[in-house]
Amino acid sequence: MNTPIQKIEKNKNYIYIKRDDLFPYSFGGNKARKGLLFFDEIKKNNNDCVVTYGSSSSNHVRVITNKCCEMNIPCYIISPLENSKNTFNLKMYKLFGAKIIKTSIEEVSETIDKTLFKLRENGYNPYFIQGGGHGNIGTQAYVDCYNEILNYEKVNNINFDYIFHASGTGTTQAGLVCGSIINNDNKRIIGISIARRNPRGRDIVVNSVLDYLKEYNIEYDKNLVDKKVNFIDKYILSGYGNYDKSIIETIKYSMRNYGIPMDTTYVGKAFCGMNKYIEENNISNRKILFIHTGGTPLFFDDLEVTDE
Repeated sequence: MNTPIQKIEKNKNYIYIKRDDLFPYSFGGNKARKGLLFFDEIKKNNNDCVVTYGSSSSNHVRVITNKCCEMNIPCYIISPLENSKNTFNLKMYKLFGAKIIKTSIEEVSETIDKTLFKLRENGYNPYFIQGGGHGNIGTQAYVDCYNEILNYEKVNNINFDYIFHASGTGTTQAGLVCGSIINNDNKRIIGISIARRNPRGRDIVVNSVLDYLKEYNIEYDKNLVDKKVNFIDKYILSGYGNYDKSIIETIKYSMRNYGIPMDTTYVGKAFCGMNKYIEENNISNRKILFIHTGGTPLFFDDLEVTDE
């Protein structure tokens, strides 16, 4: 499903936004683009319930619980106590009838295993989806997205020099990098980390790229993969969910001037980081595409923050 690309302004560069927040399912976003692909596997395998992981703010969980509700199959969410707050996403998990199992972060893996074991004991055929839709199916979603970008360039006679986006679990960035390699394309892909630090954050993206290329028997040069994975951890502040005044101002500016909602956890943080990266690296007269990876419900969670 193609999502629109919107030119927003010309300053030192030409800035465009690919509106994956408008992907047409459950408030859209990269988690919707990824999440729906998992259900092709679920249908093929005749799974009759789903288990996944995510916090009360998780866009991934919102999409998965919504689709399970639509298919009338049980959905179990393993959710960390440490990241539990009352959010619009959480209200939707409950609307969709998801069963939420809260546990400490240290016990997440054990709780997932116990939940799957108990479901199998009770005669279910559960399907487990990693948090954030991590894995080759999630990567495939952004290989598809990369092909959409190339098609847009061809139709509109434009070539983007850079692609920026929020990098979290790593599969969005991995898919874009794989798309670049498969198409022998030379755009610079810059993942702005919203939580993880290097070298771990970058290593996860690299390994996701290699896993995908190996599974689909795509020839690759390891040095080329290393060169293409640009994972920037300079703008994460204290970590996941943390924000500062510059991020708040970015969100206000985007909504006031473009009518585009952003949030403090993912998109606003990454867009603010992109602006700083462009300034710090003296990038000018370039065509830059930012991928809006969604999270509209989080914008409403943040409305009180933007009053500060």
